[in-house]
Amino acid sequence: MDRVAVTAGALYAIVLLRAGGTFAVGWLAGAGARRSRFAGRISSARFRRAERAIQRWGAPVVAVSFLTVGFQTAANFLAGSMRMPLPRYLPALFVGGAAWALIYATAGLGVLEVLGRLFAERTALGVSAVAVLLLAVCAAVAYRRRRAALGTGDAVSEES
Repeated sequence: MDRVAVTAGALYAIVLLRAGGTFAVGWLAGAGARRSRFAGRISSARFRRAERAIQRWGAPVVAVSFLTVGFQTAANFLAGSMRMPLPRYLPALFVGGAAWALIYATAGLGVLEVLGRLFAERTALGVSAVAVLLLAVCAAVAYRRRRAALGTGDAVSEES
């Protein structure tokens, strides 16, 4: 249990720094955009309405984003660029980050332990499992790229 607590604590510190840093970069990017040639575009009534909605309702989205893969950075950056107030953002960061750290500390350590035992006791089976996993990931990536390429090719041929 001590290993899980130490791992969760380290992961929590990492996620607070990473997500908080992403929020800060988003805040700075938003401030820069408001002073740039895009200022007219982002001062429209529609944009201000979206900004108010994110400022008001974005905290639950930020907290839940930590339970997803690949959406956390976008949610934190958007929260920063849309100037979500810190009193709303920080609780979402603390709660979501804690959930993320606990999930990765428990499930992550469990997976590493199983893989360690598998490689120690049955090396050939461990290598085979990793090879199958890598092939499955490569096949999924290739399938998605091919599907995306066909999708853009169809759109181009329809316009001609």
